[in-house]
Amino acid sequence: MIKTQGYAATDANKPLGPFQFERREPREKEVLIEITHCGVCHSDIHQARNEWGKSIFPMVPGHEIIGKVTRVGPNVSKFKAGDLVGVGCLVDSCRSCGSCKEGLEQYCEKGLIGTYNSYEKDGKTPTYGGYSNCIVVHEDFTLKIPENLDPAKAAPLLCAGITTYSPLRHFGVKAGQKVGVMGLGGLGHMGVKLAHAMGAHVVVFTTSPAKVEDAKRLGANEVVISKDAAAMAKHNNTFDFILNTISAPIDINPYLELLKREGTMCVVGVAPTPPTVETAKLIFKRRNLAGSLIGGLPETQEMLDFCGKHNITCDIEVIPIQKINEAYERTIKSDVKYRFVIDMKSLKQDF
Repeated sequence: MIKTQGYAATDANKPLGPFQFERREPREKEVLIEITHCGVCHSDIHQARNEWGKSIFPMVPGHEIIGKVTRVGPNVSKFKAGDLVGVGCLVDSCRSCGSCKEGLEQYCEKGLIGTYNSYEKDGKTPTYGGYSNCIVVHEDFTLKIPENLDPAKAAPLLCAGITTYSPLRHFGVKAGQKVGVMGLGGLGHMGVKLAHAMGAHVVVFTTSPAKVEDAKRLGANEVVISKDAAAMAKHNNTFDFILNTISAPIDINPYLELLKREGTMCVVGVAPTPPTVETAKLIFKRRNLAGSLIGGLPETQEMLDFCGKHNITCDIEVIPIQKINEAYERTIKSDVKYRFVIDMKSLKQDF
């Protein structure tokens, strides 16, 4: 067994703190990864605080993992020691259902195995995530990170990147189309960068005038203050696609009116209460309202390669692990541009 150091939530009402545990030695097709950076996702907070009611304690969060392979199992063929790699939101799936066979492991019909707050296939071994100094992962669930990308800035690509890339890709966003991005947070700012790189005309919707210049810096062609009904109405029936990254309760109906005939709004932000949809807005223009969950392994690798080609990374603030609880509070207040990333070297201070 491998002695491992990390930070864990031991209870929904307690702050995260130092935690020692053991990981297994790499099996025949597994790799041991020394973690250098791990992004902080809002879903880490939800799960550490048991806000979704499915938390397993103690919990080591983190599913935006970047590191270097230090050892490989005897039958590993995809990686070698020294390779820069990533691990995203899932570390296994059934691999035999229709979704898994199509490379859509995120929709595994038997249930995906999350990087943390999940159980391995034996149903009793908990998975521990990236707020730690190392992780052991099957080579099929390990991803190659382009060498030209800054590892710290690449970490959030493993969740925020693929969460926004997958719907853009699936719904066929292409050069010349008009694409809206609702919200300019951790997800939204990646949506802007990716849609811009795909050649779309990108319009950001935000409630904050203070975000206008930042949105344009990130690649937006236009910015609309969504509280301005007249400004919104000017764009009615003009959008091919709208990416909804907002996780707060909002009225989505004014945004549905922005879609052209047969346009699509895809939701990737989970609001605490479901929206009310005026179905006539869908029916009379044959508009589509859809959802999307991260991406499978092939598409995640495609996204990373796309980001490598276009030199796309996340805007981040690097923190030591000792500031994780402060980072959680700041994330809740949207006081970060646009993702926190933990420098795992800082973990040594506690052990």
